[in-house]
Amino acid sequence: MTESFFETLRRECAADWTAAVEHRFVRELFAGSIADAAMARYLVQDHRFLDAFLTLLGAAIASADRFESRLRFGRFAGMVSGEENDYFLRAFAALGVDEADRAATPDSAPTAGFQALMREAAATRSYPAVLAVLNVAEGLYLDWASRAPQPLPERFVHAEWITLHDNAFFRDFVGFLREEFDRAGPGAVDQARDFFRRAVTLERAFFDEVYAA
Repeated sequence: MTESFFETLRRECAADWTAAVEHRFVRELFAGSIADAAMARYLVQDHRFLDAFLTLLGAAIASADRFESRLRFGRFAGMVSGEENDYFLRAFAALGVDEADRAATPDSAPTAGFQALMREAAATRSYPAVLAVLNVAEGLYLDWASRAPQPLPERFVHAEWITLHDNAFFRDFVGFLREEFDRAGPGAVDQARDFFRRAVTLERAFFDEVYAA
């Protein structure tokens, strides 16, 4: 059976992809044993992506070549702006992280790198470039979240971060992203490969940074 475009690029990045989805952060999240300080560091940094990520979704809407695709991206942007952002705010409250603490925390190097990569992909106005970053950002998260054992951790801070990335709506959206990438990506192979590889490298570095302190 012929390998899909997405599967080819993921195989080329297998070492970093696997290191991310099997990371210590993921294992401790599943167990509900991750230290509050580490979880807070992670969420503060992850929340910083929302602005650049919404810019990337806007670029996907603008560069998509089908009306139906634009609708899918629009619905997903609504979820990110509402349900996911609400989780962050509740999690910060539960972890004792106030707005002043968040504002005083600088971007980590991987956070700054990923924000720049999202904005760079958006600025290309290239659908394959945008899809490359989205397929890593969302596909890698589904990959680790779908491995969570049952029952999930008791605290919502842990359990809900898992279910936000493993539910019917999210799985369907990731499937849509892969179909679009397999369709449009081969039209700009080198560009798509470059953005995909850099995104996977940054994902692994982002998880590593949780424990750098």
